[in-house]
This record gives sequence, C-alpha cells and structure tokens, in this order.
Amino acid sequence: MAANKVGKRLVNKTHSPSRNRDSGQAIQRRQARVTVKYDRKELQKRLDVEKWIDESIERLYEGREVDMPDEVNIDDLLDMETDEQRRSNLQILLRLCANNTEEFIQDLLVKLKGLQKQTLLRKNGLEVSNEEPILEHA
Repeated sequence: MAANKVGKRLVNKTHSPSRNRDSGQAIQRRQARVTVKYDRKELQKRLDVEKWIDESIERLYEGREVDMPDEVNIDDLLDMETDEQRRSNLQILLRLCANNTEEFIQDLLVKLKGLQKQTLLRKNGLEVSNEEPILEHA
C-alpha cells in the first residue's frame, strides 16, 4: 500500500501537465530575472550618477543657470583614456562657473570608475533578448 502512494506521488510529479508545460518557461523566467537584476543594478548606478551630476551642477550654478552646460556626457568621459583628459574636458565644460568646481570634478572622476558605457548596457540588453528565444526551445 505504501508503494502505491509513493508511485502515485511520482506519477503526479513527473506527469503533471502544468509542470512539464511550464518548466521551460520557469527556467526562462528565472534566468531573465537574474539578467534583469544585473542590468537593473548597472542602470541604477548610472542613473544615480546622472542624478548626482544634475544636483551638483544646479548647486554650482545656483543663480547663474544661464551659464550651465547643456549636458555632462558620461559616455564621452568614459571614452577618454585618462583621468587627466576627463579632468581637462570637465574644466573646459565648467569654465563659466563662478564657484570652485574642483571638488565636483574629483568626485565625478571617482564615480565614473564603476560605470559602464551606455552602449555596453544596451548591448547586454540585446544579448538577453537574443537568448530568450533559444531558452524557449530548450
């Protein structure tokens, strides 16, 4: 009698239509969640730096918003090979600022060290979407 109960449990577990049908989708969802969390983390880091830049620029140019630069392009800064090139570019960009910009520049250079370029983030996202159809068929 005990053998029959065990057998039934095994049959229910292995032949359950909902489990077999959803198993491929569950694997896909699980892997997608991991990827989304990773990409979300990278994107969140970038958004945090962009927000910090905006807030810092507003403080630096308070009362003289007309002189504010249109944009501090993170990708352009990441494309530069050295911190000295980045520093020089930022000094030129912020030349109209009446306040001392050195602390902002130094802090930004530190924050840039942990960031990926936006094109890499997009590329990673495209690779995820290209992998999804393969996971569905697996």
